[in-house]
Amino acid sequence: MEKQCGADCACAVQEAGGIDRRAFLAQSGMTALAAALAACGLSNTLTAPGSLSQPVTVTLSDHPSLANVDGVAFVNDTNGNPLAIVRTGTSTFVALSRICPHAGSTVNTASFGFLCPGHGAEFDFSGHWMGGQRTSSLTSYPTQYNAAAGTVIVG
Repeated sequence: MEKQCGADCACAVQEAGGIDRRAFLAQSGMTALAAALAACGLSNTLTAPGSLSQPVTVTLSDHPSLANVDGVAFVNDTNGNPLAIVRTGTSTFVALSRICPHAGSTVNTASFGFLCPGHGAEFDFSGHWMGGQRTSSLTSYPTQYNAAAGTVIVG
């Protein structure tokens, strides 16, 4: 003998095309959380990583750390978003957004590359995720090195 659900059962509400109390509260809570995170997030000061609105020119003499391979310099794009420039070879550079793709914190340098202070994600000097909280890699931007001018153009 099969047990029949009553009229106030959650499955009866869903079969009727409605939403039960538990689902309503869960969805309401998620909506409130999303609104709160948006209200106190970094959205007013930082834009999501993507393509740069304008190229950024980095003069190597302004950043002594870039004289050596594995040197890192912090700069901002034209919108004020933080970038990391990493010298990966004698004539090669990597440009990375310092905005963590997981929660929007600004990553800092560490002995192995970069570390998110918000949740512990670890990235190598090329921006690839390598440990800690699971997330995607840091956003990277194309670079052009001009040895004669001593500049790196990002974007």
